[in-house]
Amino acid sequence: MSRTPQGQRAGLDKQPHEVAAMFDGVASRYDLTNTVLSFGQDRGWRRATRAALDLKPGEQVLDVGAGTGVSTEELARSGAFVVGADLSLGMLYAGKRTRPQVPLLAGDALRLPFADASFDAVTISFALRNVTDTEAALREFARVTRPGGRLVVCEFSTPVNPAFRKVYLSYLMGSLPAVARSVSSNPDAYVYLAESIRAWPDQPALAERLASTGWGAVAWRNLTGGVVALHRATRL
Repeated sequence: MSRTPQGQRAGLDKQPHEVAAMFDGVASRYDLTNTVLSFGQDRGWRRATRAALDLKPGEQVLDVGAGTGVSTEELARSGAFVVGADLSLGMLYAGKRTRPQVPLLAGDALRLPFADASFDAVTISFALRNVTDTEAALREFARVTRPGGRLVVCEFSTPVNPAFRKVYLSYLMGSLPAVARSVSSNPDAYVYLAESIRAWPDQPALAERLASTGWGAVAWRNLTGGVVALHRATRL
């Protein structure tokens, strides 16, 4: 793990203990920092994720990488029963303080503490990028999803317009870490954020990974010009 006087960040090999420690360090101001850095777009991305899942009252839903539970809380507006799981105990503690009514538990995306075919739908928002083995995580999501169930992956992606992509990458690698220094409790984590987004596969490449790990009917929708993409799939 890289360390500076300001804090710590995980490496791009994404060792689970380093990722968990890094998120422990940003937990206290995580939700505020995300809203500032996304210019408030994060709220719309959460609503779009809920709509893409097409949840019904009474369905059982797993929100992986739930962090403080802000995404879990949004998904529960559908009337479904939603439980959030996250690797970072610091994030879970912060979530329990601010959202005591939201079911949150500790869980590794690679070894989820649930039986086979437990959920009607699984989702993960801005966290698949932080898992050390993407394909193994997608297979694990398939394991806990009932046949015919749904998956939605909400993740940073590749802007489709070349001019906008150039501006976005400039903000990502230059301005974002600087802005994070003014609002985050661990600004070095946002250097990792920028690096991990730049290294993440584009929309078609992620779709291929989904199709190879037990998911069918794979499609995606770009949000904010491709800054974020929603990948949807059905459990085979």
